[in-house]
Amino acid sequence: MGLFDDRRLILTLDAGGTKLVFNAIRGGQLLLEPLALPSRADELTACLDQLRTGFDQVFAATGREAAAISFAFPGPADYRAGIIGDLGNLPGFRGGVALGAMLEDRYGVPVFINNDGDLFAYGEVLAGFLPWVNQRLAEAGQARRFRNLIAFTLGTGFGGGVVHDGKPLLGDNSAAGEVWLLRHRDEPGTFAEEGVSIRAVRREYARRAGLAATSAPDPREIATIARGEAPGDADAARAAFQRLGTVAGEAVAQALTLIDGLVVLGGGLSAAAPLFMPSLLAELNGTLTALDGSSVPRLELSVLNLDDPAGLGDFLRSDAREVRVPGSTRTVSYDPRKRTGIGCSRLGTSAAVSLGAYAFALDELDRR
Repeated sequence: MGLFDDRRLILTLDAGGTKLVFNAIRGGQLLLEPLALPSRADELTACLDQLRTGFDQVFAATGREAAAISFAFPGPADYRAGIIGDLGNLPGFRGGVALGAMLEDRYGVPVFINNDGDLFAYGEVLAGFLPWVNQRLAEAGQARRFRNLIAFTLGTGFGGGVVHDGKPLLGDNSAAGEVWLLRHRDEPGTFAEEGVSIRAVRREYARRAGLAATSAPDPREIATIARGEAPGDADAARAAFQRLGTVAGEAVAQALTLIDGLVVLGGGLSAAAPLFMPSLLAELNGTLTALDGSSVPRLELSVLNLDDPAGLGDFLRSDAREVRVPGSTRTVSYDPRKRTGIGCSRLGTSAAVSLGAYAFALDELDRR
C-alpha cells in the first residue's frame, strides 16, 4: 500500500513562536481547516494548555480514531524521547519537558516529534523536489536517479535536514542537519544563520542604505525594492540578497562535501530566490586556493539551478561516452561530469513538513 492510499489518520501540528497550527492527515491529504491558536510561548503551563486544547479539538473532529500524533517542534530536543529542551522562540520550555509522553498519556496513541528541517526534507523526497527531478531525468532518457537530498529553510532562522538513501538522517543525538551552526563565510567568529535569515537581510539593507537597523523594512518589502517595484535604495536591496546568497552558498557547499545529493530550498526567504540564487551558485561553483597559489574547484561536482530552464537543460544533458575495458573488446558507458541540482520546494514548506510528519509516523508504526 502506498503512502497516499494509507487510511490511517495522523494528527499534526506546526509549532512556532507565535502560533500553533493543528490539523489531521489521511492518505497524504489534510482533512480539516487549519486550527490556529496563540502559542503562549513565554509561559510553559499556558503553552501546554494550548497544545492540549488544539489536539483535543482535532482529535474530536476526526472521530477520535487517530493512529498517532506526529509533528515538528523547535529544538534543541531529544526527539526520540519526545523531550524538548531550552528553546529560543518558545522560552517557556526550560530544563527538559517530556512533551511526547504527556501527549501519549492524554490520547493513548504513539507520539512522534521531529525537527521541521528533517520533516521538510522528507516531504520533498517523497512527493516534492526529488521525484520531480527523477521524473525529468526519466523523460530525458537518462538512467541515473537521485536518492539523497539536503534541505535548507531560510526564514526567521536557517534550518536544514538530510535524507540519505530515501530515509531521514536524524543523527545519534537528534542533531543532524543543524546547518545554522555552520561557520559564517565572512565572519568566522559567528555562525551562518547570522548571514542567512530575515534579520540578516534587514541588517544588511539598513547598513547599506544608511538606516537604523530597527527601521529597516521586512525582506518581502526589500525584495520589491530590489526589483524596482517600490521606493527605496534598490542597490542596497540587491546587495542584501546577494550577501545572503554568498553566505548561504558557503553553507550549502560545506554540506554537499559530506552529503552528495540534490538541494532544495524552503522557508519564507526562498520566495526571493531569483535575487540571491546567482551569488549562491557563484559560491558553489567557485574555486578555493591551494597554498602554492593554484586553484581547485570548490566542489567535486557542479551545481545547476533547476528552476532555470537553461540550468535544467544542462543538468539533463548527458556527457556519457564509451570507454574500453582493459584487456577486452568490451566497453562501458562513462559520464565524467559530476553534477547535482538546486531548486525551491515543489510542495511549499508547510505542506512538505506535514507530509514528512505523516510519512514518518507511518514508517514508525509499521516497525512496531
